[in-house]
Amino acid sequence: MTQKITDKTLIDLEFSTVLETIEEYCISNLGRAKVQKIRPINRSLVLKSELNQVNEYLSSFENENRIPSHYFEEITNEISLLGIEDSFLEGPAFIKIASMSENVNDLLLFFKKFKDYYPTLFAQSEDIEFNKLLSSQIKSFISPFGELVDKASPTLANIRKQINKIRGQLGGSFNKALSHYASQGFLDDIRESVVDNQRVLAVQAMYRKKVNGAIMGNSKTGSIVYIAPEATLHLSRELQNIKYEEQEEIVKILKDLTNMIRPYSALLQKYQDHLSHLDSIGARAKYAEKINACLPKIVRDKKIYFKNAYHPILWLENSHKGLNTVPQTLELNKNQQIIVISGPNAGGKSITLKTIGLLQVMVQSGVLIPVHEKSEVSIFDKILTDIGDNQSIENQLSTYSYRLKNMRNFLKRCNDNTLFLIDEFGTGSDPELGGALAEVFLEEFYEKGAYGIITTHYSNLKVLASELEFVTNANMQFDQRSLEPLFKLHTGQAGSSFTFEVAQKNGIPFSLINRAKKKVEREKIRLDKTIAKLQKERNELQRRANNLSNEQKSAKANSEKLNKQQQKIQDKIESFQELYDNNQKMLSYGRKINELLNKFFQTKNKKELREEFMKWSLIEQTKRELSKNEKIKEEFNKKNDQKEKPLSKRERTKINKELKQREQIKEAELKKIEREILPEVKKIRVKKEKVEREKAIFIKDYQFQINDMVRLKEGNAKGTIEKLEKNIATINYGIFTAKTDIDQLELVKKAKK
Repeated sequence: MTQKITDKTLIDLEFSTVLETIEEYCISNLGRAKVQKIRPINRSLVLKSELNQVNEYLSSFENENRIPSHYFEEITNEISLLGIEDSFLEGPAFIKIASMSENVNDLLLFFKKFKDYYPTLFAQSEDIEFNKLLSSQIKSFISPFGELVDKASPTLANIRKQINKIRGQLGGSFNKALSHYASQGFLDDIRESVVDNQRVLAVQAMYRKKVNGAIMGNSKTGSIVYIAPEATLHLSRELQNIKYEEQEEIVKILKDLTNMIRPYSALLQKYQDHLSHLDSIGARAKYAEKINACLPKIVRDKKIYFKNAYHPILWLENSHKGLNTVPQTLELNKNQQIIVISGPNAGGKSITLKTIGLLQVMVQSGVLIPVHEKSEVSIFDKILTDIGDNQSIENQLSTYSYRLKNMRNFLKRCNDNTLFLIDEFGTGSDPELGGALAEVFLEEFYEKGAYGIITTHYSNLKVLASELEFVTNANMQFDQRSLEPLFKLHTGQAGSSFTFEVAQKNGIPFSLINRAKKKVEREKIRLDKTIAKLQKERNELQRRANNLSNEQKSAKANSEKLNKQQQKIQDKIESFQELYDNNQKMLSYGRKINELLNKFFQTKNKKELREEFMKWSLIEQTKRELSKNEKIKEEFNKKNDQKEKPLSKRERTKINKELKQREQIKEAELKKIEREILPEVKKIRVKKEKVEREKAIFIKDYQFQINDMVRLKEGNAKGTIEKLEKNIATINYGIFTAKTDIDQLELVKKAKK
């Protein structure tokens, strides 16, 4: 990817104003210099890395793992000195270097620890050397205040010990002289002062000859003479000599320390570059937070889809003034290659054009943009702009001449990877001739496959836009009642210029407006009125469409809710049906077992019970196996697509073998059931016999009553006694009645009294 975005384009779109705002968020001069140099990035991978770094830094504002402070003091001069042989750094310079080294080391550890949160920032820092030796070496020689510590060398420690000793002697000697001459009354009220970093006596001028020492100066009035006592002069000279030795030793140590870190000059440069780059990234992230920016999706196909896009400069200005900013939504793609925006003056055409251009340049320069997060954008090699008057007195070019020169440049550079932005396309010359030439230019851009946005008042360009397949008209909406622009872009229809309406709003008398209307061709007025009427109808249809869309969404939501409820009910019904079928099957099994047991209790024939039970079990097992066999055949036929084709001998053998295996399994299961159920049958029989004995005793003495629930000894149907006549009972079964001998009845439930 080779971008060719000129400085003229950046100036037209006011990109420098964005950079000036970003600069305010930098914490270092080097970071500000980095921001000032931000330009559209040529390499795709580098651009995506920059955008991801800014986006990751922005995300750090919202999580607990915030990026540590990366403030630093510039060491450009120190690095330059390291490149000069025999040069040495002063103590404070070493402190700046140590601080920077520790700062970078902390950042490297942080990004390594949280590389899952900040993968791109980690990758950016991964090739930087982690080095603790540099700062530890410096701290072993230099104090936090930028001075050499006493233990920097044995010689320095010894010299400073001597200095402290001499200073003690010097202080004692001076205090002795001070006390002596003060008692003589030779000193002024201030007693002492300091001259050239040396304590001196403040002697009254009249007694200066009575004080032994060297005169160091006098007061402005001449009433005080400053004298260094003779007793301290020798010690002062000795102190100066030892201080000179100290300074020589300090220089020697600083040179050694400088030579020690000189090999790290390239690493220090890398450290400084990393911190200044991170400062630039952080400033862009803070700016993005300020304007509610995000990273749109970068797509390969040529496309621009900005949803709810704001012009960042306008948004900040309006925010400071407390004004509302209207966002715009616009899309360019292979089916909507060029958009022709028309509408009234001061309606927002130019700002919409600049918004798209500025946001595109910002993205291609590694700056996040204030759009909806679902926005999409691709990268263009060239962005060409023709915005503003651009008259040139120096080059003696008129507006139209300049524009023709610009169009020549556009036609030469334009291709299918170009985005062009032209404001007031075709103006500056005769409307008919300029409009005709503008048509030709537009057709050329279209044929070359370029993407672009133009603004115009020319009707012929609006008509051409409706004729070309991949060119779309758009308009800035206008409220005809209040005569106020709405600053909303509507795609799909050309807009009226509302020339006379805008004139009326600005206080032009009706008489003059009417005279102007008479001078315009009738067809032009009719066309303008028609466009205005269509725009009004379009707005009304759009409003209704929005209402219908909202109602449709609501209905869809309700429908989905009902479908979910219906599905839950269906699931419950199926669950209940399955439960009911299982219960019916278990009741059927229970009745059959009960029937077999009753027969056994009456006949006491174990062999018959076993045979009957085995027979019934085999029948049920056979039913189940038949059902399974049918399923096996269906599945087999389905797999081989042979639903109607007869089975081959091999297939029949395979099925028979499988059935035989199932029969063997069935027999084994039946034997297992027989072993398990016979002990249970014995237990049930004993229990049943006990119940029968108790029941027999009860029934023997029981006298049946009307409304008793009874059943026949040989049956299962239950009914209630309606009438008793001697030994005959009339039984009501609900849908019919029957008479039977009382001796044939069993009591189920006594009648309620």
